[in-house]
Amino acid sequence: MLEVQLKKEGKIKRLTNRTFKFDERMGSGFYSACYFLKSRKIVTENEPNHIVTMQWFQRTNDALLCGIDEAIAILHKFSSNPQDLVIEALNDGDLIQAMEPVLKVTGRYEDFGFLESVIDGVLARRTSVATNVKRVLDVAGDTPVFSMADRQDDYLTQVGDGYATYVAGINRVSTDAQGLWWGGKGMGTMPHALIQICGGDLCRAADIYLKSYPDEKITALVDYHNNVTVDALKLARHLKEKLKAVRVDTSMSLIDHYFDDKDTSSFNPHGVCKELIFALRKALDDEGFNYVNIVVSSGFGAEKIKQWKKDNVPVDLYGVGTSFVNNMTCGFTGDLVVLDGRNEAKEGRDNYPTNRLEKVPYAICEEE
Repeated sequence: MLEVQLKKEGKIKRLTNRTFKFDERMGSGFYSACYFLKSRKIVTENEPNHIVTMQWFQRTNDALLCGIDEAIAILHKFSSNPQDLVIEALNDGDLIQAMEPVLKVTGRYEDFGFLESVIDGVLARRTSVATNVKRVLDVAGDTPVFSMADRQDDYLTQVGDGYATYVAGINRVSTDAQGLWWGGKGMGTMPHALIQICGGDLCRAADIYLKSYPDEKITALVDYHNNVTVDALKLARHLKEKLKAVRVDTSMSLIDHYFDDKDTSSFNPHGVCKELIFALRKALDDEGFNYVNIVVSSGFGAEKIKQWKKDNVPVDLYGVGTSFVNNMTCGFTGDLVVLDGRNEAKEGRDNYPTNRLEKVPYAICEEE
């Protein structure tokens, strides 16, 4: 994965608490489950100074870990006496297995225990997104993938989700927010709204796009009239070499007009179906527009892309959104497993041995 490869090459260091813009209320327990706050008060008043080890793990094989740097930064910034904590962790971008410890923290419970559920959530969200992206990239092979996940969730998720997407290997994102932590910028060209403002005139929309951005080539949506092959050819004839790609984003509730006079009994013609893309590629090639790429979006995930790759559907770029971020595949659990140097955990939990964790120095929180 991109992030972990860069780390191994020594090109970047762990992200630190200077990267993350945390809500200061995290330190007062605003985001912590109430019973953790009660436990901190009870322990502080009645059983202080016990040294415990808390370990985090999840239950999915071949998951792509992400959120570790963020979790470490949370511990360094919001725990009491962070310099006294012993933190052992894997790296963002490590491939992990079910029940494998990814983070162990040793120190006084009252110093950091209230952050347990916050760290659970960070690791779960980031690792789920990274794992979902990895699964898509594994099947997409040499066909690039573009993250359109900005529109699939609360806007506040964009920064962290964008980082997890980058860790998994995608640097094509829709918004600047998605690239904030790794220096990326949003990309994209013409939305449906621009065509609508031009009264449905796709060529007019392209012309005014080029007027504002004369040095760019256009990737244009061609499903506005639900007549993909006709509109793609119309636009290609109009723009010629200024047309970089056409994007098909047909809703699953629609059947493109290409199929109006065709027998569709042997396949499902709804939405962005492979039969439509084969027809689009042929229409463009037959008129000499073989240089125009085809971008597809709407409803794509690992399973669909895997099948399309198997069938050699002529796609040059997949746009993926929902399956990246609305699919929590990895849930993390934090458990106390050591008490004052001896194993002590609830039934069914153990201090799982591992030789993969690295000790993280406290000084890392001051690095740029």
